[in-house]
Amino acid sequence: MSKQALSFSRNDSAKFFKTLNKRVNSYFKENNLKKTGNWKLYVKAIVMFSLLIVPVIFVLSYELPGWLQILCMVIVGIGMAGVGMNVMHDANHGSFSSKKWVNKLMGSSIYILAGNDYNWKVQHNVLHHTYTNIQGHDEDIDAGRIIRFSKHAKWYKFHKYQKFYAFFLYGLLTANWAIVTDFIQSYNYLKRKLSYGKFPNPATQWTKLIIGKIVYYAIWIVLPLSLGIVWWKVLIGFFVMHYTAGIILSVIFQLAHVMPNTEMPLPDNEGNMKNTWAIHQLFTTSNFSPKSWLVEFYTGGLNRQVEHHLFANISHIHYRKIAKIVKETAKEFSLPYNEYKTFWGAVAEHYNQLKELGQKPSFA
Repeated sequence: MSKQALSFSRNDSAKFFKTLNKRVNSYFKENNLKKTGNWKLYVKAIVMFSLLIVPVIFVLSYELPGWLQILCMVIVGIGMAGVGMNVMHDANHGSFSSKKWVNKLMGSSIYILAGNDYNWKVQHNVLHHTYTNIQGHDEDIDAGRIIRFSKHAKWYKFHKYQKFYAFFLYGLLTANWAIVTDFIQSYNYLKRKLSYGKFPNPATQWTKLIIGKIVYYAIWIVLPLSLGIVWWKVLIGFFVMHYTAGIILSVIFQLAHVMPNTEMPLPDNEGNMKNTWAIHQLFTTSNFSPKSWLVEFYTGGLNRQVEHHLFANISHIHYRKIAKIVKETAKEFSLPYNEYKTFWGAVAEHYNQLKELGQKPSFA
């Protein structure tokens, strides 16, 4: 079944985004700045890749006690999520560098994170950034039957327990990438002829996907086995790494959109959305922990999702500076600017949202 074609409103009589875009562009021009990354981002990339790689070298090179091996793989998982949020994410948005080949190279880091660049760009750049929080179009709010992220999704009796089990399932995100998700997405996206940029040759995409998985498992499974690490330790380490990265990435994703202060609007019967695309982003996206340097450093600016959704072509290292412009402009036009002061406060509110969505709709 084909999905309903959607159209965002073009009626912005107050010209919110035109005004905001002009002000943001003026900021970069007046300060003689590029919108892409700079030395700060490159230093971060080194830090995140170090978190990913150095602990693996220790595990493969030394006879470490079991608890220390587990700790090392937890750090690897932290590095895995860190590379994804700080390097791969900016690069596949084209904002890591002003040079396309650098973006392509850094974007390819998704292959050592268990993903595939074609699938990620379609799911994230096309579907999520275009149709944010729209049921049936934004796959980020579609967890199948197991978790109900939207009030428009079908309710099942077991959803009343999702407030307890959802966080445990979040840790399986990247493991699913590694095992099944990429194959399902490639099949669906190629069939629907979706792409971000030039549509790939299906045979080429399948070849890249299969070779990518072979290389991935060769690095994370075959290599440690060949160096003499027993199979059950390899599998435990693999699971710990993925579970750590999965729960970090999932929680960060959900704090941006599945929150009490974000909306999940639907189109009318003709497929028309009420708001323009930019205003839609303000209603469906939320920030958290805006004053925490550590949160912003580690999450790659994804704590400032409002800025990211409006200006995905700008590197996250600039979000703190342009946030003031976005916030003031939204207020000037009487539009929402969703934000939670702390990380843990946002987590608590996400829990409350899971609880609310888990109730039977007629009694919610």
